[in-house]
Amino acid sequence: MAVSLSKTFLSINRHLHDHHALSFSGIGRSKSMEFATRSPRIPRVMSKTSESLSSIIHELQLERRAKKLEEEYVEAGTQQQETRLADVWREIHGQEDWVGMLDPMDPLLRSELIRYGEMAQATYDAFDFDPFSKYCGSCRFTRREFFDALGMAQHGYHISRYLFATSNINLPNFFKKSRWPKVWSKNANWIGYVAVSDDETSRRLGRRDITIAWRGTVTRLEWIADLMDYLKPISSNKIPCPDSTIKVESGFLDLYTDKDMDCRYCKFSAREQILTEVKRLLELYRDEEISITITGHSLGSALAILSAYDIVETGLNVLNDCRAVPVSVFSFSGPRVGNVRFKERLNSLGVKVLRVVNVHDIVPKSPGLFFNENASPMVMKLAEGLPWCYCHVGVELALDHTHSPFLKQTGDLSCAHNLEAHLHLLDGYHGKGKRFVLASGRDPALVNKASDFLKDHYLVPPYWRQDENKGMVRSKDGRWMQPERPILDEHHHPDDIHHQLQQLGLASGY
Repeated sequence: MAVSLSKTFLSINRHLHDHHALSFSGIGRSKSMEFATRSPRIPRVMSKTSESLSSIIHELQLERRAKKLEEEYVEAGTQQQETRLADVWREIHGQEDWVGMLDPMDPLLRSELIRYGEMAQATYDAFDFDPFSKYCGSCRFTRREFFDALGMAQHGYHISRYLFATSNINLPNFFKKSRWPKVWSKNANWIGYVAVSDDETSRRLGRRDITIAWRGTVTRLEWIADLMDYLKPISSNKIPCPDSTIKVESGFLDLYTDKDMDCRYCKFSAREQILTEVKRLLELYRDEEISITITGHSLGSALAILSAYDIVETGLNVLNDCRAVPVSVFSFSGPRVGNVRFKERLNSLGVKVLRVVNVHDIVPKSPGLFFNENASPMVMKLAEGLPWCYCHVGVELALDHTHSPFLKQTGDLSCAHNLEAHLHLLDGYHGKGKRFVLASGRDPALVNKASDFLKDHYLVPPYWRQDENKGMVRSKDGRWMQPERPILDEHHHPDDIHHQLQQLGLASGY
């Protein structure tokens, strides 16, 4: 018995050294039963039972200690990974233009791209697209419940402000309006939000992160035809710019700068909403390390690039102690925004842009179908003054949906444009020519949330995400009705917005 126990303890010690949890209570019990049946003498049985119980207790204590050591080891590993993210966040956000991080794909960069992509996806999941809803065109959730309602509480952000734009612009396939006469707003659409990382997340990230997420177009691609497809000077819409040859697409510029004085949501332009909120947050967290990260998909990507340019061109990101807050854009399936002079100016200002695209998507190929960055330098020089000569900005990460074994071949162009499909491709991308393997195991079913892109044998229905009973609820008297949403009162602009606009030199006309 003594020999058996000594061997057992030697084995336990070896396993503890390797930080593995063990369970030896079964050994103790079997030995107790074995020795009890061998000896008919009661004193001997009691002696062995006592000895066996003592070994069981000791083994349980060792097991608890081993489990605790294992948990500490896992926690230490997690802390090490988090520390690394805090140490390299500037590289993740393009300090070195992502050199050496895209091929092979840096795991931390991949996870951060997916995280910001999910924040852009949230603008679709929260948007009311239903033309039979009197709240069509608005956000379905309050700011306080936004991330919880979408199952994204783990992201560790809170919404500081919602963003609105006037629908009086000629982009009918971007704006959504209700068919009912009584609606929440006749001229406004919710187009995104500003969010800030909480204290715990800020410690993990290594800085306080201000994120701006712009809504784009979820499935339909007709909005491309809505583009006026001609460039105009960015300074023509009162955005400061030292060079009149720096131009952007006119529809994007109007969407960003237009306002409707008769609409309480669009009394201030999207530009004014963004600049005043970023200014307020930079003043609030001025004693901390801060980053500004802007993300968007499709048309939202264009707004992300335009607002990033605006923040840096106005000098808003420079704090009172002369520190320049880095401004980065993570763009998904975005169109071209401006001409080559716009690209050059963006580079000189230090705005970092990483564009994630699917090579089969038509949106990143427009506008500027013929005259763009892929043309020869001589052709671009000759076409430089033309109002339809465009150039992509930043660094491109090109993905290919045919490399995913989960996705089927389809003639539906909107599938290649789908944001959830882009996040799926990111999760499986490890570098050019490398095998497609999901790094985080992100659920492929998400791809079919608003598309029909997964192969049928995965048994995931297309367009599966929908509101129960189309949002209808039964009232106390048994009648079905659309519930009232207690969200609109909190959408008023902040009380100090006029003061912020005055400090930015934008208060004229109010």
